Amino acid sequence: MYDAPSTTKEAVVTDVKIQANDVQVYYADNHAIKDVSVAIQDKTVTAFIGPSGCGKSTFLRCLNRMNDTIDICRVHGKIEIDGEDIYDKRVDPVQLRAKVGMVFQKPNPFPKSIYDNIAYGPRIHGMARNKAELDEIVERALRRGAIWDEVKDRLNAPGTGLSGGQQQRLCIARAVATEPEVLLMDEPCSALDPIATAQVEELIDELRQNYAVVIVTHSMQQAARVSQRTAFFHLGHLVEYDDTSKIFTNPEDSRTESYITGRIG
Repeated sequence: MYDAPSTTKEAVVTDVKIQANDVQVYYADNHAIKDVSVAIQDKTVTAFIGPSGCGKSTFLRCLNRMNDTIDICRVHGKIEIDGEDIYDKRVDPVQLRAKVGMVFQKPNPFPKSIYDNIAYGPRIHGMARNKAELDEIVERALRRGAIWDEVKDRLNAPGTGLSGGQQQRLCIARAVATEPEVLLMDEPCSALDPIATAQVEELIDELRQNYAVVIVTHSMQQAARVSQRTAFFHLGHLVEYDDTSKIFTNPEDSRTESYITGRIG
């Protein structure tokens, strides 16, 4: 219903990267996501907004099968990335998560060196034939995470010793090290101060040159700043999905308008 391709200058690329149809999610008897259908575009930042508990993070976790790790969770419907059904029994969730990177709310570097934080994924997936190739992958990922210049002289230092904002950019670099095509971010700035938030937001804008980026955010200001497309969730339903500028200035659904203006939330 809300899948019409964008015609604004903001979101020029209209290739669909992720197509979800009639997605339902249950936690035991709780129907958390109801009939969600959405087309997420490539090389675009898509923001999921809505009140706490509305289902935006639950739906985000469907996109790389993170809900598989919850015993009582069941997912129905169809989600395709590049036309491939990611819930097909032949799809290996580990390989899927290399293709669909994830950055969480709180920075969670591994208790390893900065270098090993980045090298971990590429090693598991056999992406480097030797140390020189691995060095190259690590440098490229840290540059994409906009943190190379800050850490290049201390790659053997622990990742946990970095500041909160640096740790989150390290986690973004770790997520892109496996050359994913989609990057999911679940409130990536909620634990950061305003300066670190601005750095991560700037990075998100750069990352969309190479990836489809989907961000869950409780900050409407952040959604307005970083995204080209916005989906508004309420009580497990996808209420409205459109160009960000339209959602924030001229929403079609009264519930969206009520949330944007602060009357519900």
